[in-house]
Amino acid sequence: MAKSSKKVALGSFVGTTIEWYDFFIYGIASALIFSELFFPSYDPLVGTLLSFATFGVAFVARPLGGIVFGHFGDRLGRKPMLVITLIVMGVSTGAIGLLPTYATIGIAAPLLLVLLRLIQGLSVGGEYGGAVLMSVEHAPKHRRGLYGSWVQAGSPAGQVIANTVFIIMSTSVSQEELFAWAWRVPFLFSFVLVIVGITIRLALDESPEFKRVERTKEVTSAPLLVIWRKYRKQVMLMMGAYISHGVTIYLGAVYSLNYGTETVGFSYTEMLTLVLICQAIVLVLIPIFAHISDRVGHKKVFMIGNVGMGVCAFPWFALLNTGNFAAAALGFVILFIPYSATYGTMAAFFSSVYETRVGYSGVSLGYQFGGVVGSAPAPLIAAALLANTGSSTAIGWYMVLMSIVSVLSTIWLKSVSSAASEPVERSAVAKD
Repeated sequence: MAKSSKKVALGSFVGTTIEWYDFFIYGIASALIFSELFFPSYDPLVGTLLSFATFGVAFVARPLGGIVFGHFGDRLGRKPMLVITLIVMGVSTGAIGLLPTYATIGIAAPLLLVLLRLIQGLSVGGEYGGAVLMSVEHAPKHRRGLYGSWVQAGSPAGQVIANTVFIIMSTSVSQEELFAWAWRVPFLFSFVLVIVGITIRLALDESPEFKRVERTKEVTSAPLLVIWRKYRKQVMLMMGAYISHGVTIYLGAVYSLNYGTETVGFSYTEMLTLVLICQAIVLVLIPIFAHISDRVGHKKVFMIGNVGMGVCAFPWFALLNTGNFAAAALGFVILFIPYSATYGTMAAFFSSVYETRVGYSGVSLGYQFGGVVGSAPAPLIAAALLANTGSSTAIGWYMVLMSIVSVLSTIWLKSVSSAASEPVERSAVAKD
């Protein structure tokens, strides 16, 4: 059991890392590159807003991906859906690297860019729920936080790789070469990564809990109908519980790239390095907070993280606005410590809200619709708030408000079993 659990956790980590590398590569390019290559006829502000808008369209497709892959994941199994989502993501990301720009084919360029971004959204929308359940459903019950955190760690790992690749490209070539051809390399690299990811995922075993549901003939033919009748309140509360997390990551890892370079005066490389530092720290902290949550309760640690993200919003902006690299780095660390607490426990907490037979659909819907209302508009809202007020203060209050929404939603969100997200008694814990 322990060996199988660790193999699945590692496989989920690698596959999810590749998925998020592909997703974040687009985010970085939308902040630094795409406004000039795909929207060059507009003034800088409008070009930036349009670039962030194309970044956000993936979130429109993510719930659809969650619905489709969740349906078949609850009927046919987690494993086949995870193989398909990885293929779809890898091919669509690689294709972006082959796109002609506006200068070559005109308006068709941004339209094709939006289409491929929508396909990315379908893939990542179907990925999360399956990857979480594969890890958590394989894990010993007293270590679901730790094993589930491997999936969560795929996001910062993907961000670290994406930022590292862009740093290498931006420091190895001139800015003219970066905009001429070098920006394509990180996208084309996805073709290689997807082969690695598929090989690993094909070797994984199906979730034992899904096998049990199949064996006992509990598989439902209409998981969405069950969700609507029995769990629609949980889906809404999960959306709210996720919002602060989504706003924090997409302001901290995406919008800050544009804000830091255009408003504060940092270079591209400095901002990419700042995000790289904070994501490396997140990668380390995620399993630590997950391990703590297995002892004190997943919901409790998740809640503390949501409170912390609201508290740290203004210190983050204050330190970033100094224009000093060391101070800005400290600000990113301060903000992303509570973020790590929330993200590290999210898999175990969210998966405890639904019964196994509809878990893929339930987790996917709550998480992805949370992304639509939280993550997707965050860079666009921040850019608009800055344009209208000329200050980051309004953005800080926006982050605080989202934190309050998440805290209240978390309080009201309950597990299927009240013990599902509570610590396991020491006497009941068996060694792996």
